[in-house]
Amino acid sequence: MSNGFFELRVAGLTRRLPKIKVAEGLVIASFVMLGDTELVERTAEDLTARLPAERIDILVCLEAKGIPLTHSIARRLGVNYVTVRKSVKSYMEDPLIEQVSSITTRGEQILVLDGVDRKKISGKSVCVVDDVVSTGGSLRAVQRLLEKAGAVVVCKAAVLLEEGGYDGSDLVFLERLPVFRS
Repeated sequence: MSNGFFELRVAGLTRRLPKIKVAEGLVIASFVMLGDTELVERTAEDLTARLPAERIDILVCLEAKGIPLTHSIARRLGVNYVTVRKSVKSYMEDPLIEQVSSITTRGEQILVLDGVDRKKISGKSVCVVDDVVSTGGSLRAVQRLLEKAGAVVVCKAAVLLEEGGYDGSDLVFLERLPVFRS
């Protein structure tokens, strides 16, 4: 860790993550998978090997950074996936909404499951996929949303478990990511 970067090693790869202040006294190493095909594919391969594939009917991810990872895992498992959105779209039918707060998003936000996707996951065993889990707030909110939709969460997976307070005991993850106090 030097010059405002943190060196992350994950899935046999090394990435330099910029350190970003997200709140007073709190700095995180910003992990963005979008556009890094090699990172997405290697982490998807490693996560897929650790998942209970026989128990998973469908994957669920939160928009937006986890979408390519989820797509890659879904392809490997031979299942489909749905994406929980962060706003209500005009095309949505009877959306389910859950409130959430995140350390990387200012203020409250919402998680939205389109009614069309609700029908796809109702009665199904799902695995929730995300890029980074920190406090676990988003994971808990998406689990509440999925349970309202009639799905059963059988596992949760992420590339990184950030040291933001979530213990990770129910999470399949590849590496830990420190937070920095300033």
